[in-house]
Amino acid sequence: MIGAIEILIIALIFGIIYGRDAIDRTFRKSANEGVVESLTGDIKEYYNADPKRMIKLSALVIGAFVFLVTSAYWVITRTDFLKMIGLDQ
Repeated sequence: MIGAIEILIIALIFGIIYGRDAIDRTFRKSANEGVVESLTGDIKEYYNADPKRMIKLSALVIGAFVFLVTSAYWVITRTDFLKMIGLDQ
């Protein structure tokens, strides 16, 4: 049986190998521009392709943030998390 650490190591290796290829193909960075300028250009092209896509992306980011905040609130109020970290008696 494969343990969790072995699975994480395999996932990390695949992430490094295939993630670098995906990043190299996705972001077209010139030698004379920084990361912020490159990302700004990519976002501008992304928006010009379909303006409604940015609204959907914004809604996704806001929804993910609300989900994380709600999950954190639930964990703090419904479990013994505060006792586990020593903030409550």
